[in-house]
Amino acid sequence: MNSKKKIVIGVVASAVVVAFVVGIISLTRTSGSSSSSSTTMRLGLEAPLTGSLSVLGKGMLEGAELAASQLNAKGGILGKQVEIIPINDAGDATTGVAAAQKAIANGLDGVVGPYNSSVGVKTLPLYLKAGLVPIRLTSDNATDSMGFTLQPMTSQIAPAASSALTTWLKASSVAIIYDSTQNYTVTVANALKMDLQKAGVTITAFAPITPGQSSYTSVVNQVAGTNPQVIYNAVYSPEGGLIAQEMYQEKIRASCLADYASYSTDYITVAGVPAAQACPVVGVPSPQDFPHSASYVASYQSMFHAAPGSWSPYTYDSVNFWAYGVKQAGGLNASSITSVLNKVNGWMGWTGSVTIDPTTENRQPATVVVNQVTPEGTFIIDASWATASGF
Repeated sequence: MNSKKKIVIGVVASAVVVAFVVGIISLTRTSGSSSSSSTTMRLGLEAPLTGSLSVLGKGMLEGAELAASQLNAKGGILGKQVEIIPINDAGDATTGVAAAQKAIANGLDGVVGPYNSSVGVKTLPLYLKAGLVPIRLTSDNATDSMGFTLQPMTSQIAPAASSALTTWLKASSVAIIYDSTQNYTVTVANALKMDLQKAGVTITAFAPITPGQSSYTSVVNQVAGTNPQVIYNAVYSPEGGLIAQEMYQEKIRASCLADYASYSTDYITVAGVPAAQACPVVGVPSPQDFPHSASYVASYQSMFHAAPGSWSPYTYDSVNFWAYGVKQAGGLNASSITSVLNKVNGWMGWTGSVTIDPTTENRQPATVVVNQVTPEGTFIIDASWATASGF
């Protein structure tokens, strides 16, 4: 082989080595989906920013933005400023997958969300595959261990709802209306049905609905015709508000209790205050009801000139929880962040104390309460429920 050929082969071999090394670097970077520059970290916020749950989604986004603003005012995370990247899933799995894939391709360092469990079962695996540690807002136990959550899960919500029905409302018969299109509402409805039957409660009706209808009066009257003491509505806020309104207008004799899925200020808007007052909601404490919440609420109002959304405290805490994990891990390595967050015991935020169950990456204890609506149209923990439950 002449010297010229040796040189050519050497150049080709070097090029292959360089390409191989560059490929490894590229793969390593992609596995973390990191696009952080020398000065910023990009944190996605996946939520229903348009569609029927957009009121809820707006409050989520603003809660995240408030947390990022305060972190940045204190120097950011590891010296880098936090940028919140909105990821709009519109509460729809297909839309969510496309939005998540685009956000990942554009580069993310972390993600908070999504909210809807039917979306989360599709998008959370994408974030995990990209090397991110999601701080999810889902409640269906199908999303256990797909990142961490500060919100209650079905396995925590259904027993609390069952207890409210039996201990507080003393119901011996219950009818359940549920959204048949969403993972969470189907799961919680079935879990509640099972819990109530174990407690000796008669389920007089188990009626599925499809969201987006202009009226549910026929379903309400059909279910009421089975003579339950309470009608439980496991549906999201627009449908929950409409059903509460129709029960109120139809003068249904059965008591009304709305599920955690309906916990949103939009529920009150759709139902109207009188109807919403007649149908309390299983949910979490309102933003002002958490201990030591005054400063958080004041900061939110100062930044957005409006009251916090129902889930603003949870996205606010989720951003700070992720930031804590990154800081303690000393960087964005997913395994290191996961190891840190799995050991959390007594971390404090707007929503109170957080301890993580490492087997599920869910929060302990759950923050489930029953909320009443005030004459002014705001949620507040129901005093009679609190007394009956020993809250």
